[in-house]
Amino acid sequence: MTAERDGLRVTVQPKVCIGAGQCVLAAPDVFDQDDDGVVRLVDEAPELELHPDIRQAAARCPVEAIRVVET
Repeated sequence: MTAERDGLRVTVQPKVCIGAGQCVLAAPDVFDQDDDGVVRLVDEAPELELHPDIRQAAARCPVEAIRVVET
């Protein structure tokens, strides 16, 4: 899954996710977990003010299942 808006592209890799939940704690408006605890992107076009939270979520992910690219 990939989302892009306002110069930020977010990609999540559910197959890599181990369900630590750090992404949801850092950016609950952007990320969620399915019933198995796997990351889910819930906002495919996050607003600019959420970008710091998204970067924090990516930094907290222990298996780097979230990738953030400045476009």
